[in-house]
Amino acid sequence: MKKLIIASVSALALLSLAACNNKGGADNTTTQSTTPPASTTTTPPAKTPAPATPAAPSTGGGTAKPSTGG
Repeated sequence: MKKLIIASVSALALLSLAACNNKGGADNTTTQSTTPPASTTTTPPAKTPAPATPAAPSTGGGTAKPSTGG
């Protein structure tokens, strides 16, 4: 009985390895083209304009104090 179980587990392992094997298969074709099309043109990215003036510092005059919750 043990020999039958060992033989069936071995056969199952052998079949699973054969199913996952990549070598020797007839389906080794690629689906994507490896050469780019002949009429591709690239355009440079558009430049963003610089800000007109830098942000003015606030004239609040000091730091904010936390409220005491009263």
